[in-house]
Amino acid sequence: MLDVNIYKSEDQSAWCPGCYNFAILKAVRQALASLDIAPHQVMFSSGIGQAPKLPHYLKCNLFNGLHGRTLPVATGIKLANHGLQVIAEGGDGDGYAEGGNHFVHAMRRNPGITYLVHDNQIYGLTKGQTSPTSEKGLVTGTTPFGNYNAPEHPLALAIAAECSFAARGFAGDSDHLAELIAQAIKHPGFALVDILQPCVTFNKLNTFQWYKDRVYQLEPEYDPADRQKAFARALEWGERIPLGIIYKKDRLPLENLLPQLKPGPLIKQSIGMEKRKELAGQFR
Repeated sequence: MLDVNIYKSEDQSAWCPGCYNFAILKAVRQALASLDIAPHQVMFSSGIGQAPKLPHYLKCNLFNGLHGRTLPVATGIKLANHGLQVIAEGGDGDGYAEGGNHFVHAMRRNPGITYLVHDNQIYGLTKGQTSPTSEKGLVTGTTPFGNYNAPEHPLALAIAAECSFAARGFAGDSDHLAELIAQAIKHPGFALVDILQPCVTFNKLNTFQWYKDRVYQLEPEYDPADRQKAFARALEWGERIPLGIIYKKDRLPLENLLPQLKPGPLIKQSIGMEKRKELAGQFR
C-alpha cells in the first residue's frame, strides 16, 4: 500500500471551512493508496463546481473542462490510453443537470471509468440554487416559496440505463466511502459512486445529522445482481437511505470491444510509413 501523502498537493483549497469535500478528498486518497495506484497512473476529468475542484488538490493528471462535460472527456481519455486509471469527478448539478444526457449515454456505452458525484442536493459554487436532487419544498435564494420539482433518483436512473456498477456512499463515513471508491476503481466498466454530502453553507435541510439519522449500510446478504431489488433500494429515500453497492452487472467495457485497442493503448501503438500512405490514399 502506498503512503497517502504521495497524493498531497501544495495548492490552497477554495472550499468553505467544514466542507465535506475534504472528507471525500481523504477517501479518494485512501482508495488510490490501498490499490497502489501511483499519481502518474491516474487521470482525472472534471467539470465546473466545488466538487470538480477535488483533483486540483491531488498530485495527479487532470483535464478540467466545461460544466457538465466531464464524462465525454473521460471517455475519450480512456479510449486514447486505456492503460490509465480514469476517474471522472463532479457534483450533482454538473453531472445530473448540465451533464445529464452524457451521464445516461456513458452508462450505456460502459467505458472503464469511475464516476464520483458529490451529491449535496444544491449548487454550491453558484451560491445555493436547487439542483436535480434537491428535496421538494427546499427553500433557497432562487426558490423562496420552496422547490416545486420532485427530486431525481440518480441510482434508479443508473439501474434503468444498465450501469454496470452503481453505489452510494456518505461523506460522513470516509472509511466506508474509501472502500466503495476502491471497489469502483477495480470494477471493469462504468462505475458510479453517488456520494451524499452535507453542504454546510447552503443546504440547511440535508445536514450531517439529517443523513446520520437515516443512512445505513446494506446487509451482507444483499445481492446487487438482483435488478428488481436494486430498483427498490435505489428508490428507498426518506426515513431510511441505503449505502453500498446497490447494483452490479458483468458487462464488457467499451475499450474491450474495439478491435483498434486490442494491440494495446493507442498512445503505445506505432503507425508505420506504409500504413500512413495507405490512409492518406483513401482521401485522394
